[in-house]
Amino acid sequence: MQLNPYGEDPVRFVTDLTNSPPTSASELAERCEAAGMVLDRPATDDDLAEVLDYLARWAEVVDAPTDERRAALLNTLLAEASTHPRLTDHADGGWHIHYREDDLGAAGILQAVASVGTALHLTGLGMHRLGRCALAECPNAYADFTRAGRQRYCSHACANRDAVRRHRAKRAA
Repeated sequence: MQLNPYGEDPVRFVTDLTNSPPTSASELAERCEAAGMVLDRPATDDDLAEVLDYLARWAEVVDAPTDERRAALLNTLLAEASTHPRLTDHADGGWHIHYREDDLGAAGILQAVASVGTALHLTGLGMHRLGRCALAECPNAYADFTRAGRQRYCSHACANRDAVRRHRAKRAA
């Protein structure tokens, strides 16, 4: 069985990269490999620069104030990074669909996979399923994969910290 490489994992990966960007081409390559991305060639400093630019633009999708703006920003990323769907059988992975050209560097692969994955995530689960942590001092982005679709924090730690803060404020009052 071939798992969808444009599903939940790339959205989690791009969220993680947004919250903690890579600082070198080798770190980018290591993190791509750890995330299960097959790179056709080694990551370069140019790839790193492209990815950092992409992450800033992907964060604009997270921060978009309306569904329409979020869709417009993501459509621009899709137009730049993806191509028509086609079947491929590379890296002994079995037949599957790609929404990208062959022989791309790390930046091109990441941009295509993350853009298409994000589009599938938002259209499948809801346009509101990206956001910023509700904890005032936490700037992290999150992708909401919860069943109810009501995630407000990037992690359990931030949710617990905020709950303790609210509890203590209520007790003090």
